[in-house]
Amino acid sequence: MPQLIIEAREASISTGLNVRRILPFRKRRMVGPFIFMDHAGPVDIPIHNASNLDVLPHPHIGLSTVSYLF
Repeated sequence: MPQLIIEAREASISTGLNVRRILPFRKRRMVGPFIFMDHAGPVDIPIHNASNLDVLPHPHIGLSTVSYLF
């Protein structure tokens, strides 16, 4: 039996690109504020809009990141 079921919430990571975010989650602080679990896609981005995919400001700007895509 799961202790807690976390409902994904909508988060915008770029203009016109939203994800469903699971982590970080306020009631599960032991995971840490810089561990993200997002569900994105599928998305269809026209090639002429690809240069407009700048990431919006967020707390870990200036840190190196690693992304795993499943």
